[in-house]
Amino acid sequence: MKMQWLLLLGLVFAIIIAIFAVFNVDNVPVNYVFGEAEWPLILVILVSALLGFLLSSILAMTRNYQLKRKVKTLQKEVAVKESLIATQQNEIAEYQKAGVTPDAMVVTGEERTHDADESLRTQPERDEFGVNDTEDRRPDTNRDRL
Repeated sequence: MKMQWLLLLGLVFAIIIAIFAVFNVDNVPVNYVFGEAEWPLILVILVSALLGFLLSSILAMTRNYQLKRKVKTLQKEVAVKESLIATQQNEIAEYQKAGVTPDAMVVTGEERTHDADESLRTQPERDEFGVNDTEDRRPDTNRDRL
């Protein structure tokens, strides 16, 4: 329904431009950067309207393409995260069936590390500024807004 209204509005706008152009048929000088010519004002108006339509259409198509590409990448991210959640839910269900309480785990991306692992008990290496690589360097102000 919205598209029909936009089409109707565009048609009305085109009719208004055509009526305006028909009443302006006098020759006018058109100054190019490299020369000058005399054209009927009706052609100048119609060509200007057509160029404006083409430019806005190209910009709209470019924006639409960018948004579709972004949606596609976000859908891939969602699929990966849903897969990770499903895997973790299956593991939880298996542990509950077996009556086992699993060790706490730290999950970052595809890497899983148990707390009992020796690598977590050692001191992480410090970079040249004396900051741990595992520390979050961002301020906590963004988390407080949520």
